[in-house]
Amino acid sequence: MSKIVSIHSFRGGTGKSNSTANIAAIVARHGYRVGIVDTDIQSPGIHVLFGFNEKNIDYSLNDYLWGRCKIEDTAYDVTTVLQDKAKANSKIYLIPSSIKAGDIAKILREGFEFELLSNGFYDLSEALELDYLFIDTHPGLNEETLLSLTISDTLLIILRPDRQDFQGTAVTVEVARKLGVPELFLLVNKALQNFDFEALKQEVERTYKAPAVGILPHSEEMMQLQSSGIFSLRYPNHSLTRVMETVAQQIIG
Repeated sequence: MSKIVSIHSFRGGTGKSNSTANIAAIVARHGYRVGIVDTDIQSPGIHVLFGFNEKNIDYSLNDYLWGRCKIEDTAYDVTTVLQDKAKANSKIYLIPSSIKAGDIAKILREGFEFELLSNGFYDLSEALELDYLFIDTHPGLNEETLLSLTISDTLLIILRPDRQDFQGTAVTVEVARKLGVPELFLLVNKALQNFDFEALKQEVERTYKAPAVGILPHSEEMMQLQSSGIFSLRYPNHSLTRVMETVAQQIIG
């Protein structure tokens, strides 16, 4: 059975999808079979990082939830993004949510069966023989997020050095502990270069009583990339990539 890793943030704009794509790609690059599911069904976005748009998505997660296909039919092999950095066993699959306005409206209006989504995660892991399944969650706390947390082996919470993020993250951490998530990590993103990173790390760990596995500095190169690719693959020697490599190693354990 694959290890299920949920990557979450209490608020939008934390860089959650970018972090998910990068960490998953690094894990895959080490010779693992990795899947990424975009469960941010209300505002999907991670597909952009892999060069997908409405035209090249035949089946999406929505189609599976509406009974139109099997979950494995929604999986796209995107291993080519790893290029020469892939090992022999490396595989990475993307399961996108629909970006069609009508499909998003239908989900918002009608909802879906959460048990079906949960079963889909396990079916997908078995069908694709995944070592790791990454879940890019919807920000905040809603039913699909709570489901993701319930079945997760690892929860990585992304937050910015911002008081609103700090308060919201406290709620998420409390809920995750009540749900009994086995492994909880924190990752701070968009920290200004003049911050004392060690002091910030200690503050985060003291506040949430959980390990902070990295502090990601604000990066002009990341901003310039404009979500047109996987940063860690484009800039393998960048300080940002080195932090994400550390996070990936923590998840691999």
